[in-house]
Amino acid sequence: MLSRLSRPQALVVCAVPVVALIATAALAPLPFALTQPGMTANVLGENKGEPVITISGAATRDTSGQLRMTTIEATGPDTSVSLGDLLDSWFRTDRAVMPRDAVYPSDKSTKEIEKYNTEQMRESQDAASEAALNYLDLDPAKVKVDLELADVGGPSAGLLFSLGIVDKLDGDGSGGDLTGGRTVAGTGTIDADGKVGAVGGVALKTQAARRDGATVFLVPKAECSDAKAELPEGLRLIPVTTLKGAVDSLIALEKGNGKVPSC
Repeated sequence: MLSRLSRPQALVVCAVPVVALIATAALAPLPFALTQPGMTANVLGENKGEPVITISGAATRDTSGQLRMTTIEATGPDTSVSLGDLLDSWFRTDRAVMPRDAVYPSDKSTKEIEKYNTEQMRESQDAASEAALNYLDLDPAKVKVDLELADVGGPSAGLLFSLGIVDKLDGDGSGGDLTGGRTVAGTGTIDADGKVGAVGGVALKTQAARRDGATVFLVPKAECSDAKAELPEGLRLIPVTTLKGAVDSLIALEKGNGKVPSC
């Protein structure tokens, strides 16, 4: 025999599974990664006591200013992200929520991911060296470049590596520094022909750059809108598509003549 529930009783009965569902969702791991501004490193200087750029076979020059590559930090591939974590990060400007598959390949173990990121960094360094030497018309068989940056993986430092090599070998081409004594930061992949490619997390990287003293940020042109989304005060964006374009923009900025592009 069935009895009819009063309205308050019915609401309580209906609410129980809803509350249980919400509680389960709040505690269950979700397929997202949480990211935040990471470390930056001056490629013209040292990292953990070792020079980032070492060149042999050609004369190098003393430099002033800084060229800082930028990173983001992400929760690990095995880290559980709950609904509470996601909501907390969603409403913060210094955090971002990204699909885990966009940060880590879903079919790889943690060790495989670490190996993959290391390989990407090595390939990026090789391409950065080749791009810089090609730009300067130097023979890679005679000029050797060694790049070392501990605890960083992926290809997004390529542009800054290339600029650092150019600055150490040639500066602005007339005795000055590419940086003009400034702290310049940026991001972007690069290939051997000097083409700059897009990367992820540029809005967080601009925050890392400004935190560490940068006043200029080089960004792949295709990501201008992302870089402007949470742009810190006092940081100037310069869009780039090639190594030559980046060098030309920095020289124009240093000398105060010529057009410096903007996002």
